[in-house]
Amino acid sequence: MRLENLTKHYPGAPLPAVDGVTMDINAGELVVLVGPSGCGKSTCLRMINRLIEPTSGRISIDGEDVTDIDPVGLRRKIGYAIQASGLFPHMTVAENIAQVPRMVGWSKKKVKNRVEEMLDLVGLDPREFHSRYPRQLSGGQQQRVGVARALAADPPVLLMDEPFGAVDPITRDHLQDELIRLQRELHKTIVFVTHDFDEAIKLGDRIAVLREQSHIAQFDTPEAILTNPADDFVSGFVGAGAALKRLNLTRVRDVEIADFDTVRVDDPLQDIFDKLRSGDANELLLLDQQNRPYKWLRRGDLSRVKGSLARAGTLIHDHVTRDATLRDALEAVLTDSSGRVAVTGRRGEYIGVVDMETLLNSVHEMLEADRLAAMEHRHSLEADRARRTRAAQEGTFTTSGEAS
Repeated sequence: MRLENLTKHYPGAPLPAVDGVTMDINAGELVVLVGPSGCGKSTCLRMINRLIEPTSGRISIDGEDVTDIDPVGLRRKIGYAIQASGLFPHMTVAENIAQVPRMVGWSKKKVKNRVEEMLDLVGLDPREFHSRYPRQLSGGQQQRVGVARALAADPPVLLMDEPFGAVDPITRDHLQDELIRLQRELHKTIVFVTHDFDEAIKLGDRIAVLREQSHIAQFDTPEAILTNPADDFVSGFVGAGAALKRLNLTRVRDVEIADFDTVRVDDPLQDIFDKLRSGDANELLLLDQQNRPYKWLRRGDLSRVKGSLARAGTLIHDHVTRDATLRDALEAVLTDSSGRVAVTGRRGEYIGVVDMETLLNSVHEMLEADRLAAMEHRHSLEADRARRTRAAQEGTFTTSGEAS
């Protein structure tokens, strides 16, 4: 995709809302537009599928100018997900997801299969959610359905306008992880708008930091922006704690996920007692009937068990997926008294655990790598400065920097 000198000037406004944006987005890349409120990032996004018509400039997808395409037909080829999901309240989940495939003429059987495939893809059981209405879903479930609907007709391009901005922080983290997993499987070209720089770091292959009127302050990888912000404006967006923000660049799947002794709520109580008493560790992970993390059980909890586990153990309030960042995992560990966090699959099923020691070792390795990179950069600058000094002393360069 290429945006070329893209401009939007509303009648009567003294300045353009978007002024001359030029940007190349590679196939299969997730690019995040981030900037202050009112800088025009959503306007840029909506010009791509012509929900807003550009005043001037060119937008091309696979070399085809989108201004030469019927706008309704164009929008059916581009997925679009927005904040608060935008689902039709009078339609079931299945009908919402099926909307675009039906419009483009898919057969009933193909649409039905696609709806089930999409629900499974976003981690919702088709048997449970197929006939529900949006009002019967949580905010996170609605957003998952919104993403499923945007992907239903298998568009090559997906536009996402602050899609996770209206949900609570824990749900937002899980939805971000889900998008990362989906992108790893589907390799769509995604343009994602947010005002949250941490979200941009976590999701983006590249980030475009936008000033007023969508002037590009820096367009680079998250690593490059964190380590070498282009100017004070970008530094202000990065904010304090750039080293900690780098924790958003490493995933749980990149570190060791350990196994842990588990039992299930439907195991015989005596078996649970025996395992807890005889095990090397003084703690077990209790799974529910769907193999999802439920409680931490400790030996000291045995005295509270009187024919039931209802009052025993400590509830698990948070878990992470393999696509979660080390920052997500560290926050979960710090808020959990066990010193570790459970790692789960796409339907919440238990996979393993990551403990504090593993996370701290990863942080130390990251900081050491940053320190070595900074030293190498400094030595390179010093060597370059020394070469220039020698050249000047030998009369090779004039004070203007031209060959003498």
